[in-house]
Amino acid sequence: MQTAKKVKKEQSTYKKFDSIDGSHPFKDSVPKGFVDYPARLRKGGKLAYFNFDLAREMGLMPKSHPDKLNKELESKILETFGIVIINEYDKMNSKSFPQKEIKEGTYMATRYLQMQHEDKTGRTSGDGRSVWMGHVKHRGKSWDISSCGTGATCLSPATSKYNKFFETGDPSISYGCGYAELDEGMATALFSDIFHENHVPTEQTLAVIQYEKNFSINVRVHECLLRPSHFFGYLKQGDYKSLNQITEYYIHSKYPELAKKKKKNIYELILQDICHDFAKVAALFEDEYIFCWLDWDGDNILMDGSIIDYGSIRQFGLYHSEYRYDDVERFSTSLAEQKDKAKYIVQTFCQLFDYLEKKEKTPINEFKNHKVLKDFDQHFEDYKDQNLLHKIGLNSEAKEMIFTKHRKLITEFRKDFSYFEKTKSKKGIIKVNDGITWDAIFCMRDMLRELPQIYLSRNENISDQEFIEILRSNYAKEEDLYLNSYRHEKIKSFQNHYWKIIKKVSKETNKNTSQVLLEVTMRSSVINKAERVTGDAITLITDMLLKKKEKLGVDGIYRAIKKITQFQAFDPKMKTLPKKKFFQTDLMKNVFEIVKDYREGL
Repeated sequence: MQTAKKVKKEQSTYKKFDSIDGSHPFKDSVPKGFVDYPARLRKGGKLAYFNFDLAREMGLMPKSHPDKLNKELESKILETFGIVIINEYDKMNSKSFPQKEIKEGTYMATRYLQMQHEDKTGRTSGDGRSVWMGHVKHRGKSWDISSCGTGATCLSPATSKYNKFFETGDPSISYGCGYAELDEGMATALFSDIFHENHVPTEQTLAVIQYEKNFSINVRVHECLLRPSHFFGYLKQGDYKSLNQITEYYIHSKYPELAKKKKKNIYELILQDICHDFAKVAALFEDEYIFCWLDWDGDNILMDGSIIDYGSIRQFGLYHSEYRYDDVERFSTSLAEQKDKAKYIVQTFCQLFDYLEKKEKTPINEFKNHKVLKDFDQHFEDYKDQNLLHKIGLNSEAKEMIFTKHRKLITEFRKDFSYFEKTKSKKGIIKVNDGITWDAIFCMRDMLRELPQIYLSRNENISDQEFIEILRSNYAKEEDLYLNSYRHEKIKSFQNHYWKIIKKVSKETNKNTSQVLLEVTMRSSVINKAERVTGDAITLITDMLLKKKEKLGVDGIYRAIKKITQFQAFDPKMKTLPKKKFFQTDLMKNVFEIVKDYREGL
């Protein structure tokens, strides 16, 4: 039995949760930027997942807190995040709720532009099933917190389409019902943790709360949850006042020092940051085969290029550049089109800042030759070359040397690399479960992993046939692998340029080629690990975790996700998890088999 002293100490341990009460500085800064809702406690919830590491980083519990759930902690999480809003439908139907269930604060659903709304200006769109829970600061860092699945707001596509308010949980309407699903929350927790571990900018999942019928509340966290679409709505509407307010809020929250100095060129500085961030993530998404569904409205991305909303996020095993998600009324953008979409977001910010300065809106096409877009193209090309040097397996010193002294060499090698990477099946476009695709047939990670090992032992080029055998994926049929004269020349050019890079590194670092190849082999084996998770694999692993949820408990689910994340870490500087240690349980053996079987897919 717990003593009163112990209970009081544990309550004090989790006191910072009390500050997450719906209050947020955005409310005072942008009055037209949200719809505010009262809320009540949602009964019947139990914790399914909790990110102990993230909670400690946010100061929600002490650094010394173990990765272990207790009754007081679970109670505090459910009390803080387990809510459902009292929406327009409730008020119109005079629904009453016990006073003791009603939360003291109010919670905002923010307005932002979404292209699936007929309005296309952001007047009707925004957080359709989410509210912002609050804002937490700890040791010089701050986080925005929002929860998905907290009830139907007036900003959902359903309300806009049918021109009526919906009851939360209404089974007649899917997205408009206001609820989120448990598998969605757990998949996001796993996927975002893997991306975060591999330095892919992303939101993170703090908690997942399960309710009956496998509904859930999924709590997400990021330093700033504003999207470009939060700004673009006011730009499209010509609402100068609100646009200025949200921009000032963003400047003061992200650039406090610049705001204090009141620099004249502050818009230019921010525009350069946006240009740099979006060029970087566009190159990263393309090179890591991350499908994010970037589009002109800037809805599926945060202001720094971080991923948000994992509903359509995928990581492909190959360069499946023609995959498109079928969203019933339209197809998504493709992997290859994301660069131009990112560039158009930057172009829209050019228009936006010009409008703020001149108080008069200039047509978007007038900015297509803006200097910052040329910067975007250059940054994009820089990152593409740097990313490939990293994937080859060069260390930081060697990467910088090749990039600065032998730029033409890596650019030429990239042309050879891209030829094989982009080669597709002769089958053409086919249907898949959630859209269409056109299969890529070559696995470039296999080549970059295997080639330095072969060169280390043989010190000579490999034959065309062996080259193709290393590259070929399970999608490749015999008719796809025909060795015509052009392909023969590309195989020869690929190997010659690869050798030139190795020899340049050898000469500049005073190491012999064997030493360089050995180091490249060690690094490349981690960076280009064969067992890399894909979107399909995440779905299957999530299903398996949910089936074992009761047996594992919250602590066990957390440990399982951390172990999978460690296994999926591709930073050669970090200590990787040995396969022997990973295979200690049947669960992890099954995870490995799923990742291996689906490693080339969508």
